[in-house]
Amino acid sequence: MNQPGISTTPPLTQSKISASTWKPLVLPFQKPSVPKAVWQLCNTLVPFAAIWYLMYLSLAWSAWITFGLAALNGLFLVRLFIIFHDCGHGSFFKSSRANDIVGFITGLLTFTPYHHWRWEHSIHHASCGDLDRRGTGDIWTMTVQEYLESSRWRRFCYRVARNPVVLFVIAPALVFVIWQRRAQKKANLREKMSVWGMNVAILAMAALLAWPFGIMNYILIQLTIITVGGGAGIWMFYVQHQFEDVYWEHAKEWDYTKAALEGSSFYKLPRVLQWFSGNIGFHHIHHLSPRIPNYNLERCHDANELFQKVRPITLLSSLKLASLRLWDEQQQKLIGWSQFRQQQATSS
Repeated sequence: MNQPGISTTPPLTQSKISASTWKPLVLPFQKPSVPKAVWQLCNTLVPFAAIWYLMYLSLAWSAWITFGLAALNGLFLVRLFIIFHDCGHGSFFKSSRANDIVGFITGLLTFTPYHHWRWEHSIHHASCGDLDRRGTGDIWTMTVQEYLESSRWRRFCYRVARNPVVLFVIAPALVFVIWQRRAQKKANLREKMSVWGMNVAILAMAALLAWPFGIMNYILIQLTIITVGGGAGIWMFYVQHQFEDVYWEHAKEWDYTKAALEGSSFYKLPRVLQWFSGNIGFHHIHHLSPRIPNYNLERCHDANELFQKVRPITLLSSLKLASLRLWDEQQQKLIGWSQFRQQQATSS
């Protein structure tokens, strides 16, 4: 049975919705706005730089103040990543050159190689909800049967990887600081070069900032911001695709529209958190049309009844999602360890 507040499946049959139905609805909102994009850059980059400097000054006052500022700047880092994300989709500016330049700069600030990430993320959009194409740009998710057939070592690794402390506290720093310093073997030369180029740029930025502020101060400030921002960002991504009745199908039955509207959540956040997360909570619309810039997502949602019928996940109800672990193909839903154990006890 679906839990109230967690289901995002709207009270209509999504299979009846064709591209000819939703494409005209999203088309007016796919137009980038230079004034909105520039203003978003200003109200994100300027506070981020100012708080970064305040963190440096606060080191002489109190570590608690520093960590408090880190929490705030971590939220600005999430907003920077959304700008980076939109540039990767070619939606932030109309100009592809402007998107690439801003994408590189925001990628530098978020420790993310622009072209390599864009390539991986495009695979995520093309395969989200497809059980046969998991593994690129997503969170490791096993089916119940796959888990039962796995070795003890693989089960142990999966349990560790899905542990909330590992997933939202430890993993963010590892992903942004270490994992993204290497290119995937399947990436082409341009994507690989973007990783190598970003690694050089990060080292140059670190040296430039370490010179006036001190290397240890720089590491402390940068690491705390990335840990907070990365943790918040991974949590957002988790909630957007890891809810009880999320859409998963094998390739033969997979449908793009259903994957977007049923496989991506509408995460309804308080206004201040919606602002920091760049409206990415309207993720069902984003997956339906990645060409909509983040500053148009809410307007698109409010203008179309189709999108409003998708039931939201609230901040409070989203906390329950951290317990979900495995995809049960029989029940067509994500389940937690307790449900898994009950199933095994019943079947034995």
